[in-house]
Amino acid sequence: MSRLIALLCNLLLLLACSVSLTAQAKVPEATLTFANREIVVLRNTVQGATPEIRSQRISERLRQLDDRDLAKPLTRSEVVIDQQKGIIFFIGDRQIFVLYEADLDREEQIKLEAAAEQVETRLKEAISASLDQVRGPVIIKGVFLSLLATGITFALLWGIQHMTTFVLNRLQRRVQLAREDSAVRWAEHAWLLIKRLAQLIMAFLWVAVAYLWFTFVLHEFPITQPFATKLSGFLMGLLALLGQGVISALPGLLTVAVILFLTKAINDVVTNVFQNVDAGRTIIPGIHKDTAHATRRLIAVLIWGFGIAVAYPYLPIAESDSFKGLSVMFGFMLTLGSAGIVTQLMSGLVLIYSRALKVGDFVSVGEVMGVVKETGVLSTKIINMRNEEVTIPNAVLIGNSIKNFTSGSDKGAMVSTSVTIGYDTPWRQVEAMLINAAGRTPGLRKDPKPFVLQKSLQDFYVEYELYIQLDAPLKRVLILSDLHGQIQDEFNTHGVQIMSPHFVLQPRNNVVVSKDNWFAEPADKP
Repeated sequence: MSRLIALLCNLLLLLACSVSLTAQAKVPEATLTFANREIVVLRNTVQGATPEIRSQRISERLRQLDDRDLAKPLTRSEVVIDQQKGIIFFIGDRQIFVLYEADLDREEQIKLEAAAEQVETRLKEAISASLDQVRGPVIIKGVFLSLLATGITFALLWGIQHMTTFVLNRLQRRVQLAREDSAVRWAEHAWLLIKRLAQLIMAFLWVAVAYLWFTFVLHEFPITQPFATKLSGFLMGLLALLGQGVISALPGLLTVAVILFLTKAINDVVTNVFQNVDAGRTIIPGIHKDTAHATRRLIAVLIWGFGIAVAYPYLPIAESDSFKGLSVMFGFMLTLGSAGIVTQLMSGLVLIYSRALKVGDFVSVGEVMGVVKETGVLSTKIINMRNEEVTIPNAVLIGNSIKNFTSGSDKGAMVSTSVTIGYDTPWRQVEAMLINAAGRTPGLRKDPKPFVLQKSLQDFYVEYELYIQLDAPLKRVLILSDLHGQIQDEFNTHGVQIMSPHFVLQPRNNVVVSKDNWFAEPADKP
């Protein structure tokens, strides 16, 4: 029974010790400061006094010391209190505080004597700063240097502002004086961006100068020197971080630069070859002169796409989560909106490589007839007979039949008109009259010569079709109208009746207009 009671007592004692140790371990540490300087970090609870209470008591003792007390020598001695080894710090004959082994950071693995030397050095610096702060020469020097730094700072801020304004004004004047230059027009469109970038740089310089001025002023007064040190340390740490980032990114950036340089060199070679093909100086089997420009652009896109894909892994931001997220979002948006664009692109490539039309061709697409003004990878622009610009998507062009009246010829646009004449009129006479009418019509080319085809032999008439070349395709309607007038005059002159458009019964006499009535009212005689 007695053994059981003893065992229970031991268990209770161990439990109490563990609870005590746990409570002691959970006590927060406290930092002792003097003259805005960190002296030591207290971690030990002494006779129920937590580190926070100990720090407050020590700070109160230091505040009670006047300048004469602070000028006395700082000493220390080893002691053992409550079986804890420590070092007592004295200023003169006054005890300030005790540094225990339990106050040390176990991770630093530093001995008590070495820690005491560090604490003594910090305390001496704090005491010296506290004494210097109230000395007149130190204050006068700090004020003078602060005023001088303030004047220099204002001068620098004024200089930065005026230099920025001067540079912006020079750039703006150059843009205004050279508006006709294509590069300058681009600069004019980017003027707002350039202005905002200059303002951002000016603001950054202002903040940097103000930061340096504030750090310098704080450093000139002993009591605020710790704040200046922290600010300087922050700036140096930031610069070091940026420097490390730049240095670590240099190999990747150099690799990217080399890849892009080689890509540009290859693209320049390919561009030079296809420019020679386009100009007719070089012949490459399988590549037509009309498709050389489009092929060059397509190959350039492929070359640059391959180069960027190879250089992408070497970019410093390639592995960042933000860049990956941006890439995913861009790919998602491209997937959603690319279906129609890809269709138009493929249709444009089909048009280009089929050489169905080119700029200047006189074409007919569905209900649209006119001259091709511009061909692109997405759409084609046509000037119709009303001098209207019609934009047709390439997919629509591919889905319709295209009539090109000028393709494969440099002799203008081919047009035709037809008449029906009875069998009582010799076909040779009809063809001669049609050719004579074409020869008198302005706007029709003499070379190649107009020609006539007999398209069909109907029950009561023959259908003749006259083919001629136009100088100006957009004036097709006016020229055909003039041609039709000349045909009527020619047939009336020779007493030949035009049976168009329908013929039902052969009249007794030829239905013709006498020459005397050619210019009946309201027609005007020439």
